[in-house]
Amino acid sequence: MALTASSGKKYKAAVASYDREALFTPAEATEIVKKCATAKFDESVEVAVRLGVDPRKADQMIRGTVALPSGTGKTVRIAVFANGEAAQAARDAGADLVGSDDLAAEIEKGNMDFDLAIATPDLMPLVGRLGRVLGPRGLMPNPKTGTVTQDVARAVGEFKGGKVEYRTDRYGNVHVPIGKASFSAADLTNNLLAVLDEIQRAKPAAAKGKYLRKVSIASTMGPGVKIDTNRLKPETA
Repeated sequence: MALTASSGKKYKAAVASYDREALFTPAEATEIVKKCATAKFDESVEVAVRLGVDPRKADQMIRGTVALPSGTGKTVRIAVFANGEAAQAARDAGADLVGSDDLAAEIEKGNMDFDLAIATPDLMPLVGRLGRVLGPRGLMPNPKTGTVTQDVARAVGEFKGGKVEYRTDRYGNVHVPIGKASFSAADLTNNLLAVLDEIQRAKPAAAKGKYLRKVSIASTMGPGVKIDTNRLKPETA
């Protein structure tokens, strides 16, 4: 997004308001991020974690979900691949799109008005044919994230209620949304700690050396604020 003169001044003022090279506690960092979020819209807040893993090795990739105790602050549109009773249960739970062959046909036409896809196991052969469309967008259902399940109603409820996915990218980084700038600093901190605890819990046995290399948080238009990893819960071996 291009910065206007006004937004450019706000960004410079935000950068000048704290020491960008300093390391802060999670609580301190969320306070700074809130003060730096000066856009006219409610900015999203995201944590970025640089992990000590080799993403080229399958046994060092991490992927999963974490429930944010204070929610995400945004509406999540969910598509569910299911038939019969499971389809009705998904609708009752608040799924935005539900179907099987008809839903697949809409997706093949380019109708992708959803943020998350969930599927029952029996429909994964159908969903698999959409891999070229869903995969690049990170929308492919996966058992590791709870998006391939017979209990679609529960999954819909959890993701609507604040569960989010995380996964390492090709460089060993993990990016996870932790709320909105309008959240209280306490709520953002609680969400941040939940994410960091989960990422530490998911540490691959094959990962050697320091696992949490760098951690920072930022709002959509704000600068990054570095977190002192030595002041987090100790890493598990």
